[in-house]
Amino acid sequence: MARIRDFGITPGLLPAGPLNAITDVSGVRVGHATVYRDVDGVPWRTGVTAIWPHGGNPARERVYAATFPLNGFGEMTARSVVDEWGVLDSPILLTGTNHVGIVYHWAVQYLQEHNRDDPGYLGAIPMVAECDDGYLDGSLGRAIGREEVYAALDGAASGAVAEGCIGAGTGMALFGFKGGIGTSSRLVAFGDRQYRVGALALTNYGHRPELRIDGIPVGRVITDLLPGTVGEGSCIVVLATDAPLNPRQCQRLAKRAALGLARTGSTAGDMSGEIFMAFATGNLIPRHSAAEITVRALVEGAPGYGPSPLGALFSAAVEATEEAVYNALVAAETVVGGDGHVLHAIPHERLRTIVQRFAQLRGY
Repeated sequence: MARIRDFGITPGLLPAGPLNAITDVSGVRVGHATVYRDVDGVPWRTGVTAIWPHGGNPARERVYAATFPLNGFGEMTARSVVDEWGVLDSPILLTGTNHVGIVYHWAVQYLQEHNRDDPGYLGAIPMVAECDDGYLDGSLGRAIGREEVYAALDGAASGAVAEGCIGAGTGMALFGFKGGIGTSSRLVAFGDRQYRVGALALTNYGHRPELRIDGIPVGRVITDLLPGTVGEGSCIVVLATDAPLNPRQCQRLAKRAALGLARTGSTAGDMSGEIFMAFATGNLIPRHSAAEITVRALVEGAPGYGPSPLGALFSAAVEATEEAVYNALVAAETVVGGDGHVLHAIPHERLRTIVQRFAQLRGY
């Protein structure tokens, strides 16, 4: 599986984590279920991706979280609950637009089954977010059921994360090329403390001429291999950190995903849905607790001891989001879908030549 660093591109200034993935944040797990088959001659190209926020049960130990819609032409269930309470108590599931309802249904069933022995469990409003994979996927919402949702949730693991045409990314486009799932991470140090910020992006957006990779106008150089008419699309970004952020700080972090997308060429068009969420595992909030608990927090707003740690975390979110998009792009493979539609993978050798040419022009 190719990643953008294989092409000599190292976005940003901060160091990446050991895996350069959202799973560098301890406890975060990612699982995929992919549907890639033809049924009665109709291509089904879709899937589900699941993200667990920590190694335990989020229904019992919640995390602070928040969302930010850069452009809200899309869906992310549980958004109002998360922003009202400031906590996330479920895994996050990503899928295609036509499958939001069925993924939500089976996520509820899964969580009910796995929490039925908890006498205080009142049910869940799980978070399910989408991008439109209808250009390639002809299933019209029939491809995903219990098996796929449970497989993504049960199969979620720490370690390296598969990218490109997998899970929810199976049918997605990116700047007129094939897109999908991408991930990256950054490390931030303050004295003897080190925090991690990880991003996972479901990419399905962008016009080819606007594509820039580390500032290189790749989309203006590779002008062929274009698909037919594709909508403006969407992008979901999930940010995770082990820093002890409160809900408002999580929202501030989530906003920075927008700057990461902007670096790649996104303009968040009127018919596009860029919705981001961020959660922080630095505090676990027990559902069975006293009325008052003690939590940790980062100081913000010109602290007297030096630079604000939040500034570096914001930079980490921008860089990790940017690189996650590039990883989704170069990991993807050419896919043929419904009505003969084709999304081509970005040609690796041409990309490598472009990167080398611009490196020479820049003098490094």
